[in-house]
Amino acid sequence: MTYYKETTKGKDMLSLLEWSNEEIAELVQLALAIKTNPAHFSHTLSGQILGMIFDKPSTRTRISFEAGILQLGGQAIVMSSKELQIGRGEPIKDTAHVLSEYINAVMIRTFSHEGVEELAEHASIPIINGLTDLHHPCQALADLLTIFEVKNTFEGVKLAYIGDGNNVCHSLLLAAAMVGLDISCAMPAGYEPDETVWNQALQIAAKTGSKIEITTDPVLAVSDADFVYTDVWTSMGQEEENAKRFANFEGYAVTSELVAHAKSDYHFLHCLPAHREEEVATAVIDGTQSLVYQQAGNRLHAQKALLVMILG
Repeated sequence: MTYYKETTKGKDMLSLLEWSNEEIAELVQLALAIKTNPAHFSHTLSGQILGMIFDKPSTRTRISFEAGILQLGGQAIVMSSKELQIGRGEPIKDTAHVLSEYINAVMIRTFSHEGVEELAEHASIPIINGLTDLHHPCQALADLLTIFEVKNTFEGVKLAYIGDGNNVCHSLLLAAAMVGLDISCAMPAGYEPDETVWNQALQIAAKTGSKIEITTDPVLAVSDADFVYTDVWTSMGQEEENAKRFANFEGYAVTSELVAHAKSDYHFLHCLPAHREEEVATAVIDGTQSLVYQQAGNRLHAQKALLVMILG
């Protein structure tokens, strides 16, 4: 049975914007099918090799992609940029052309989004953004899968995001707009999402009917929310800002008092790793309405669907 269109074969996933709204929806449905019946897909990518390049530490991204390609019948090669000639100054262009001769796709987790775009520009194989400072599309795909599993729809569902307007926030804004999910984001002044990404999400939402809101009021954002989401206040590479950020985000922790403004059957989401008693109260993240481990587990199924759609 075919769960996807041939239009996705060979596509990059640098942000969600390379894909159509329909293709993102199809990916969620394929991820559900793979999660329900993984054995059916166990040979789908037999003989395919995924190269994985890491500039940043990784738990969920590395293990879910490596396990995913193996479970689909393929293989993974894990590389640190320090182990490649790119770490000694080889141009990204040369690395892209050479890797295209050896393997079938590259997943890269790094800092510069522009560097990943340059890699994709010169590669003849699909490039997957495993995380950059601007976007985290694979996390957003797992988030969509988790939300759909609970609600069986995106229409009329509200997601509240409380925290920094960072890469996770950017991808959530785009993902919500593309599937018609309502999203309200609250952060302190000065920590708003990138204006370009924000405008891109608004343009998409105008066509899908998604309601998108940015506010400095976490209570307003969480009001009547079906899902409440947060992320760490200090991302990798921002450690020198930790004290400043901790002060500026005072009042933005997801506490039991804050989630009381959400729907009574709300669920809590976090991309992990989490800092308990900083951005989220222990009682919330470890409570009965938290889905953080299901959400993390869905990285595997969403990324398997992505690999099938670009390589299958």
